[in-house]
Amino acid sequence: MTLVGLVLVSHSRQLAAGLAELAGQMAPDVRIEAAGGLPGGELGSDLELVSAAVDRAEQGRGVVLLYDIGSAQMTAELAVEALDDPGRAYVADAPFVEGAVAAAVAAQGGADLESVALTASSAAADAEWPLADPGFGAADPAVATTAVATTGVAETTAVPAGDEALAHAAGSSPGSAESALALGSDSVLASETPGGEIEVELRNDVGLHARPAALLARRVAGLDARVTVQYGERLADAASVLALMGLGAGGGSTVRVLAVGPDAAEALRRVADLAARRFEG
Repeated sequence: MTLVGLVLVSHSRQLAAGLAELAGQMAPDVRIEAAGGLPGGELGSDLELVSAAVDRAEQGRGVVLLYDIGSAQMTAELAVEALDDPGRAYVADAPFVEGAVAAAVAAQGGADLESVALTASSAAADAEWPLADPGFGAADPAVATTAVATTGVAETTAVPAGDEALAHAAGSSPGSAESALALGSDSVLASETPGGEIEVELRNDVGLHARPAALLARRVAGLDARVTVQYGERLADAASVLALMGLGAGGGSTVRVLAVGPDAAEALRRVADLAARRFEG
């Protein structure tokens, strides 16, 4: 499958190369090209260098360019304007590091050009990790045991990440969710939509750090389900690697995973399976 490519435009060759290496660890199949510095190694941005990087990154589904500061944006935009078909590339207005990581994971999941660019641009907002609704995961079981009112959905029970977790996920019979799942200022209307939840223990050493978070985001990509992870009072959209990392859930932590949508059961099964394998891709 061809994927959207990325070009990282920076004043520094080392910065662009280092970021390309970092993002590449989370998206091994995405063509990520570093376009940093001037041909002689000095600081700056070079149009020919960026244009060549765009050509290398293009695999048939377009290229998203990200830039660091100042003239790098102008150079990136000129490189796009010089293309025979400027519509096959897009300069994303996004934080350089966070945007590159988020875009790489989205591209790895098969997202199209517009979606990859939008993911990069929303990376800054994703870094503002929201707090859970006060009633979500409340200690008092009489308060809400779930933020999604469900019928026939598996009850919230701590399940280890292993065969029991897989069985728990598989047994989460879809029910009708009749309330909205709060996520920051947004909400996902889940009326008459299948949903379920599980709790899994993060048995890998680093928990939901960079690579494990990227693996989780990739595993739920493409499913017709909204997947949310809760750790303590924090919520994260499972599609956002940055939001997952922002939970601060380290190794040995237990997180709560909720899914709403036609593919909710499959989403929970995938998360449980990934955790059972200690996030080994």
